[in-house]
Amino acid sequence: MKRIFLALITLTLLAVPAAAAGIDESINAATAPIASLIGQIVFFKIPLFGAQLPLVVLWLVIGAVFFTFYLGFINIRGFKHAIELVRGDYANPNDHGEVSHFQALATAVSGTVGIGNIGGVAVAVTVGGPGATFWLIMAGFLGMSTKFVECTLGVKYRNENPDGSVSGGPMYYLRKGFSDRGMDGFGKFMGTFYAIGIFIGALGIGNMFQSNQAYVQLNNVAGGGLDGYGWLVGLIMAAVVFAVIIGGIKSIARVTEKIVPFMAVFYCVFALIVIFMNFSSIPAAIGNIFSGAMTGEGVAGGAIGALIIGFQRAVFSNEAGIGSASIAHSAVRTNEPVTEGMVSLLEPFIDTIVICTITALVIGTSQVADPGFAGEAKGIAMTSAAFERQLSWFPIPLAFAGVLFAFSTMISWSYYGLKGWTYMFGESAQGQTIYKLLFCAFVALGCVVQLGPILDISDALVFLICVPNILGLYFLAPIVKQELTSYLARIESGEIQKYKNN
Repeated sequence: MKRIFLALITLTLLAVPAAAAGIDESINAATAPIASLIGQIVFFKIPLFGAQLPLVVLWLVIGAVFFTFYLGFINIRGFKHAIELVRGDYANPNDHGEVSHFQALATAVSGTVGIGNIGGVAVAVTVGGPGATFWLIMAGFLGMSTKFVECTLGVKYRNENPDGSVSGGPMYYLRKGFSDRGMDGFGKFMGTFYAIGIFIGALGIGNMFQSNQAYVQLNNVAGGGLDGYGWLVGLIMAAVVFAVIIGGIKSIARVTEKIVPFMAVFYCVFALIVIFMNFSSIPAAIGNIFSGAMTGEGVAGGAIGALIIGFQRAVFSNEAGIGSASIAHSAVRTNEPVTEGMVSLLEPFIDTIVICTITALVIGTSQVADPGFAGEAKGIAMTSAAFERQLSWFPIPLAFAGVLFAFSTMISWSYYGLKGWTYMFGESAQGQTIYKLLFCAFVALGCVVQLGPILDISDALVFLICVPNILGLYFLAPIVKQELTSYLARIESGEIQKYKNN
């Protein structure tokens, strides 16, 4: 199988370099009008006090606020129990599923922690000012509740296959949830619509965009020495991804449980070093975050503009409301759906409240100390400049971190796309192998071609599927509340006990 894979990718890439420009131009010309139309629909904006508010962001944020209040601030009261579950305190080895709570969390976190945590935050701070950081944190806090609902439903409505594997996610709880209420046809439509969107999204922003950005970072560190060698980088990257995903979710989880803690600690340690090297600027930087959140000075729309940009960056980063993470969480070993809802609370906390905030403070303290530190740099180049200002050699480890973030995102999104594929085409081993080969071909192509409109379509579809997902979450929220009430009562009574004493 590995030989077939390598032969397929090699033949594809050998033909690409010479014709890359022509391929780019032809595909971009054909798909640009489609991408523009879909983007205008999905990211339609309405004016609000001088700012432009994308309706899809409003849809996600309203859902997060509703679930937070409806479930009695589960994002606060469930936090301690979430840590206990991740530690394995309640892990019953006889429960159904494929991976541990920690592995499921690591896989889901690896899908959300990506290039956006490094570069996307810089864009938010540049456009929305320091105040955008405050609203980014608030959106991450509220998004924890949405994740709880998604992942509880993901486990409750998952399919348990004869071979012991499981398949879950929004396509399953949308279909089964609506079907249970006599809307079988509508449920099937919603499930299929979601499956198509997650499959295409996995090939775009969960794949090609990640491999492309990883190649760009490596080439920047190499001083352009990799120009013309994108095909080689792509081939190596595709081979490594294939070696991991061919083993399914258990193989992916074994990798993510090691790589996610390492890359998160690696990045955060260096970020905290830079922040403390700018120690005298910390009070002013924090002050700018709070004052900017209320005034939004220099931002279109003022405080509302800062709020919109902060919320937009957060929902784009942690994907709360998109439903993708519930696909990974559905594979967990548990017979209690609420346990994985609890564990998923930690995901937006890690992704947005911790990592994105630390990135924002790196930039914020650098701006206070040296307002012109970044020059004309934007995005990840701006973040890199903030690190380089104190640690001249840091662009190299930052590029390494960027590659790890991209790699971890790709292997997680390969699983999301696979479950969309198997929902549509069945669970056969041959069909899954075909999908994995296709996914790795797109990993390689991402380093060679620049298909902007294709990525735009993928990006738009990923956020379009939040519409049926959030609608389903509203519809099924009473079931989640019943599950939560029952679970907490059985914890309180001692019916559910720890399997591990610390």
